[in-house]
Amino acid sequence: MAIKEELYDQAIELQQKGQLDEAVKRLEEIVRQWPDYALAYAALSVFYSRQERHAEAVACAEKVCELEPEDPFSFVALSLICQKAGEIRKAEMALMEARRAQMEAWQRMQRGQ
Repeated sequence: MAIKEELYDQAIELQQKGQLDEAVKRLEEIVRQWPDYALAYAALSVFYSRQERHAEAVACAEKVCELEPEDPFSFVALSLICQKAGEIRKAEMALMEARRAQMEAWQRMQRGQ
């Protein structure tokens, strides 16, 4: 297993043990070293939201969408994070993007790509 995945697993383990602050620190280290690791940003967005660090949660969720623009779930997650942050307009826009990404994925599947 690659180092970033091992560190990510350690961060998740910390969170599961109730050590959210330590898990966040570990994930922050990961994204500093691997700024294109979407899974770490996704976890950070959820953990920041739990800490009520809403602006940071939204920024991380947006980064996931930037890194994985074809993944509808990324936009659904962004929508949920934005709702918790009280950013309803952004939440609605993210949900529309999720639908767009889902439709594009379906069309690719129909074309056999």
